[in-house]
Amino acid sequence: MALRINDTIPNLNVTTDQGAFDLHDFVGDRWAILFSHPKDFTPVCTTEFGAVATLKDEWDARGVKVIGVSVDGVEDHVKWKGDIQTAGGAEATFPIIADEGLEVSKAFDMLPAEAYLPDGRTPADSATVRSVFIIGPDKQLKLSMTYPMTVGRNFAEVLRAVDALQMTGKGVATPADWQVGQDVIIPTTVSDEDAKAKFGEFDKILPYLRKTKAPA
Repeated sequence: MALRINDTIPNLNVTTDQGAFDLHDFVGDRWAILFSHPKDFTPVCTTEFGAVATLKDEWDARGVKVIGVSVDGVEDHVKWKGDIQTAGGAEATFPIIADEGLEVSKAFDMLPAEAYLPDGRTPADSATVRSVFIIGPDKQLKLSMTYPMTVGRNFAEVLRAVDALQMTGKGVATPADWQVGQDVIIPTTVSDEDAKAKFGEFDKILPYLRKTKAPA
């Protein structure tokens, strides 16, 4: 069954290099990012983990918890983190789920129910385990994106998406390429009169497109 936006994520009990816990307990009352990988010790994924590690202060500033997923075991994860630090220049302090049985990959609809890991497998056997899931404090999926193995993920865009999601929780929407500090969009469900009362002055570009200063 597909996991769609606004669905509650499955509360799986997962084993990681930092112990076992339930996903809902991990999220707690924070935002969370779960990002997945088809295999440890692969070049693109190693650079991605390094990028996430260097952004620790950015995640913390937004109240975001990060957790990785890979379909290898805990021992490999521990060894791989050494390579990640070498490649990225920062320690990967976040946990990595050991999804050897593919429970997480299947529950998050990255692999079909009949998928299995063959002997002598390569990353191609789990190539679709290349997703980013942004999860809200309500444990619901807010955004997801999936990449092929050959294209490294842009974590600046993941940060931007988190900023936009946190902003839209204030009753507004964000336009294309929105960045923190830029104007936001007033939803069409809000009348002009109510918009003025709530937001003050706004720019009416089209009857259905009105921009205003971002709420604090």
